[in-house]
Amino acid sequence: MSSSSSTPSQPHVPGIHPDRTPDGEPERLATGAIRAAEDRAEAGSELPAELRADVRLLGELLGRVLAEAGGDELLADVERLRALTISAFNGGPTAFDEAEALVESFTLERADEVARAFTCYFHLVNLAEEHHRVRVLRRRDTQIAPQEDTIARAMATLTREVGEAPATARARALRFHPVFTAHPTEARRRAVSSTIRRISAILDECDGALTGPVAVGHRRRLLEQIDTLWRTAPLRAEKPEPLDEVRTVMAVFDETLFTVVPQVYRRLDEELQGGDSGRAAPLARSFIRVGSWIGGDRDGNPFVTAKVTREAAAIAAEHVLRGLERAASRIGRTLTLAADTTPLDAEATALLGGMSALDEAAAGEIAQRSPGEPHRVLLLLIARRIEATRTRNADLAYRDAAELLGELRILQASLHRAGAARHAFGELQHLIWQVETFGFHLTELEVRQHSQVHRAVLAELAQGEASTDLAREVLEVFRAIAFVQHRHGPRAAGRYIVSFTQSAADLAAVYRLAEHAAAGAGRGPELTVIPLFETFADLQAAPRILAEMLEIPEVAQRLARGDRRLEVMLGYSDSSKDVGPVAATLALYEAQEQIAAWARANAIELTLFHGRGGALGRGGGPANVAILAQPPHSVDGRFKLTEQGEVIFARYGDPEIARRHIEQVASATLLASAPGVEERNASAAREFAPMAQAMDAASRARFFELVHAPGFAPWFATVTPMEEIGLLALGSRPARRGLSVESLEDLRAIPWVFAWTQARVNLTGWFGLGAALEAIGDVDRLRTAYARWPLFRTMIDNVAMSLAKTDARIARRYLALGDRDELAQLVMDEMALTRLWVTTITGGTELLDDKPVLQRAVKMRSPYVDALSLMQLRALRGLRGVSAQEGPEASAARLRRLLLLTVNGVAAGLQNTG
Repeated sequence: MSSSSSTPSQPHVPGIHPDRTPDGEPERLATGAIRAAEDRAEAGSELPAELRADVRLLGELLGRVLAEAGGDELLADVERLRALTISAFNGGPTAFDEAEALVESFTLERADEVARAFTCYFHLVNLAEEHHRVRVLRRRDTQIAPQEDTIARAMATLTREVGEAPATARARALRFHPVFTAHPTEARRRAVSSTIRRISAILDECDGALTGPVAVGHRRRLLEQIDTLWRTAPLRAEKPEPLDEVRTVMAVFDETLFTVVPQVYRRLDEELQGGDSGRAAPLARSFIRVGSWIGGDRDGNPFVTAKVTREAAAIAAEHVLRGLERAASRIGRTLTLAADTTPLDAEATALLGGMSALDEAAAGEIAQRSPGEPHRVLLLLIARRIEATRTRNADLAYRDAAELLGELRILQASLHRAGAARHAFGELQHLIWQVETFGFHLTELEVRQHSQVHRAVLAELAQGEASTDLAREVLEVFRAIAFVQHRHGPRAAGRYIVSFTQSAADLAAVYRLAEHAAAGAGRGPELTVIPLFETFADLQAAPRILAEMLEIPEVAQRLARGDRRLEVMLGYSDSSKDVGPVAATLALYEAQEQIAAWARANAIELTLFHGRGGALGRGGGPANVAILAQPPHSVDGRFKLTEQGEVIFARYGDPEIARRHIEQVASATLLASAPGVEERNASAAREFAPMAQAMDAASRARFFELVHAPGFAPWFATVTPMEEIGLLALGSRPARRGLSVESLEDLRAIPWVFAWTQARVNLTGWFGLGAALEAIGDVDRLRTAYARWPLFRTMIDNVAMSLAKTDARIARRYLALGDRDELAQLVMDEMALTRLWVTTITGGTELLDDKPVLQRAVKMRSPYVDALSLMQLRALRGLRGVSAQEGPEASAARLRRLLLLTVNGVAAGLQNTG
């Protein structure tokens, strides 16, 4: 919350402390540490007691670690800065200046330590909030009444509107397709994330057990891990390579997705057939498919080569085959069903005989350990074949996942015929769902390349053979796709996304390049070419380009064969950087509306692929809410989106949160095509079309006034840590397209968003909305739109969240780093105007008054983020040469390290990067 607007009391987490900590250290070592929050005066907005206890516990332990590692002096400095920023947040007239002076008085070594302490605090507070969220989700699961945003509630609504049979049919046709990307927006090191997960696991073990002998052991283990967190270098020494990024995201599969996915299917099946789920053939189908750009996205990343793509597919296959092997072995060991009570049927008997002949030694050993338990023997032999597939034992390996599915279904049918229906449709069905979802490839690896690259290579090939490294590499990519399809199955690869698609010729170019690559090299890959419309102009041209796309021979042939499926990708980042967040939001809605109408007119089964980032300036925000604001027929039971950087671990890092996220998206995807939702969105779009046009024009004019001002790009690079962010080893992809930033076109969308977030301006999430709302000027009309127009409501709510994380007092100090007072004033005026209109429309006195949980989280963090921002400003002033106060020790390298440490801390505190 901006410290320049209202001045609410800083939240306090009251708690009961013993006079002395367990080892006898004075209590001041604990209470002097950074605490999660202080007293909150507002009624009804206190932290839940259990969250308060967790935060207090972790705060105490962090205080002890800081005192042990850095002495009382470090703890005192941390406490002094904490107290001053809290006082400043609460409106203390001199506290902000005193805090700034304190930061300036620190040696760079002390500033480094204090920045790390505040960053550790944010990691622990984030962990505590996530832990509490999991706690709440588990309790909700025990409630009888359907909760909001659940599949049960969505099915009830659909059944009421369209009838039971059509609702069931829609549920069986549901499709959710998250695509993981390696966009460099995860600021935490893997080592830091691993330590946080260990702390979380210990916290889960000691939930509610904070006293007695057991608590002493929990505290000891927590202290050890928090000490590890403090001592672990927070900055990566080197940028990760693409395969490092592949291995990082595999943790999500190993620890959550593999087990969560069948749980989601089971919940849907229980909704479809109640108590019969688990004893009858499932009605729920496997509706999740997981994609990945990690190791496939080479747009602007020269380190992603054809060799990397092959290896990325191999790593994913290794992980899924290990997962399937373990699951089959685990379930097989439980099938201790005697032959006299549960005999094999004829088909399963023949299968077992064939498998035993194929692997005689193993079959004999397993049979000896499983006497008279033929179903157990059969599934354990299937597990052996999965292992053979992973180790590439040609004699035993499966040809493909379809062969494995066939054998599992033979086993399932035999169990069912023998009367063991619960075994047939229980855990074994979970394994079948896993094979259907993940195959032998785990993720469907997607390739992305820029249309300009294709044009350049085709021009070169028109002159003869591929003579440059670029041309040879581009052609090798198509051979890599063919290799991956042959080795891991046709679903393992094949989608090819064309960035900055500007004509149908850009799509046809992919097929022509594939032909060149296949010449003399055998059969080429099976391709699904996907246009990516990113800029405002490209979004407007999308229907025309798609109509021309149908005339491409390869596309026409596929349509003639009856395959009417088509994917279209929409880019949120560049369109927002192109015309501003308001105009981009409206343009994206209009584009979806037109593309959906075009698809219906041409009998196309359309899937819109949403290229959303984590931050609001890149299409972020709650996915389920965004789905329900989409145009009619633009979803139709299918939703595909990118999950990027820190978002992957926030949504899929914990099993309970992952299951909840998937269920929220699935339920929204079902509801989006409900007649009531479609009519509501269509009528609102018609009713408020004039308002949308006025907002578009006014917001775009204000945005262009800023970004088209002479010298804007260099000024932006001066007043934010944009240049330094490029030094963070976040990902393998370069942060910008050229060597310098002379225009916005030189800059990628992620650092554009990331830099404004760090400067506490968050400009990319809201700039232009104030001017747009001012142009309308009618409060009653705007409040009516907020109540009845879902797209507008989503926009306003997202901007409220973005603005709540800004701080006008700190933002002014960043903007003052550049010698452009008129640009700084333009930004601050628009911020104040937007804040005024948003609070007026939502009816509160403060931002997020209608979302107390989110408001509490933001307020709890703000003073501590302020402390880090002040240290970042000190580093930036030193690096920009603005401050003459730095002594001889203030080398550029030391200042740069301090700045990068604070970037990590602010990202953790705001829970946003790019």
